Amino acid sequence: MKPVIAIHGGAGTITRAALNADQEQDYLDALDYVLLGGQSILEKGGSALDAVTEAVLRLEDCPLFNAGKGAVFTHAGTHELDASIMDGRTLAAGAVACVKSLRNPIRAARAVMENGRHVLLVGEGAEAFARQAELETVPSDYYFTVARHDQWLRALADGASNLLDHDAQSRMTETAPIDPDTKMGTVGAVALDAQGNLAAATSTGGVTDKRVGRVGDSPLIGAGCYANNRTAAVSCTGSGEMFIRMLAAYDVSAMMEYRGLSLDEACRAVVMDKLPTIEGRGGLIAVDAQGNVRLTFNTEGMYRGHAYAGGPRQTAIYR
Repeated sequence: MKPVIAIHGGAGTITRAALNADQEQDYLDALDYVLLGGQSILEKGGSALDAVTEAVLRLEDCPLFNAGKGAVFTHAGTHELDASIMDGRTLAAGAVACVKSLRNPIRAARAVMENGRHVLLVGEGAEAFARQAELETVPSDYYFTVARHDQWLRALADGASNLLDHDAQSRMTETAPIDPDTKMGTVGAVALDAQGNLAAATSTGGVTDKRVGRVGDSPLIGAGCYANNRTAAVSCTGSGEMFIRMLAAYDVSAMMEYRGLSLDEACRAVVMDKLPTIEGRGGLIAVDAQGNVRLTFNTEGMYRGHAYAGGPRQTAIYR
């Protein structure tokens, strides 16, 4: 068993034909930088919780991904962010939803977990808690990027409240290897540390042109995030409502514990067999208690990577 970390930055429809080598490399470099942060912590004997926190912090700070800086717009032209984290050793968990002024929602989710009184805080209550914890706040324009604003304007013009199922071929882009109008933009990390403990963390800006107050799977323990030392740590990305209905993250763990499936078998059953029955699109990353890693998705691509302590960092976008 070697300490290991895996990350994702969203899944969706690949537009390789519209991407040049430099643009693709920007995404791969960003994923590598994120992996480096988590891997370094694990190599120094740090905890899985610290590793996934650092990885998601870096993803939230990178405008290429839909979490923190670069979060998508709601129908009202605002930003509402969600995040969650779970400790596989104790099953402690924390989450925040619909926050509008936090630089790093994952820090707030972890603070909720460590406070121990609640699991999920939302809106103004979550932000008040974060201020009491002296977490960094930002003005609303911190999240703004031109690419996300243009994406929102296209959504408004189309009269669409959910762009996940649009045909990417009619929306070819020259700015991203995954079409931003069909990309499920959650980010996440899972890790196993030298002490044999697992952890998972997930963060998102949601879906473009979502209703104000919409909450997807990312901050819901068992839906978009789950960790249990007996089985696995899981972080999901995709059509959030479907992942909620399937309790996708927990389902991986449950099938391992109750049916004796391997990590690979459980991940494939959820992503390739069960989710498609309700038109669920996306993927997940998972690591089990033995250090096996799976990055499973039913879309054309998923921003992803993994690295064992002392080993090379591997990143990929396409299938």
